[in-house]
Amino acid sequence: MSAGEEAAPARRAAVFCVGNRLMLDEGIGPAVYDALVEGYDIPPEVAVLDVGCMSMDMLPYVESCDLILTVDAVDGTGDAPGTVYRFPPDAMARHSGAMASLHDLRLVDLFDAASLLGYEAEGFCLGMQVENMSPEEYVVGLTPPVYDALPLLVESVVAELDRRGFPLAPKA
Repeated sequence: MSAGEEAAPARRAAVFCVGNRLMLDEGIGPAVYDALVEGYDIPPEVAVLDVGCMSMDMLPYVESCDLILTVDAVDGTGDAPGTVYRFPPDAMARHSGAMASLHDLRLVDLFDAASLLGYEAEGFCLGMQVENMSPEEYVVGLTPPVYDALPLLVESVVAELDRRGFPLAPKA
């Protein structure tokens, strides 16, 4: 770099792992969070967050990040539990049924609010068809078909980040 040139600002990414650990397969996002934190060295330009339920508290990440990846449970697709999906934020928005987020605030709602404030980030979602979102009592863990497919969802997150210039290295 020659004198007078400034380095381009570093790109940043955030992974929002959405869900409730106490509601069986609703905890798929937190399970992905655990697998990423335990299995990979996360570079400083990538924030991996166990966010519980999506809220407007995530707005600063949209402001400061170039890429937002959300990991969430999906239901109503008709596909087998453990099926992994990749889709844009608006595929989960403004309707219910297949590909509807199981949370009140959808990623597209967060992006809409950010856009009104002049923030822009690229976003997309990775989700997994669940088997049981409504246990009769609080249960930590995932149903067997969702648990068995968890590595595929984690690998999908890692691959998407790598494809977009945010590689994660497995821990030694």
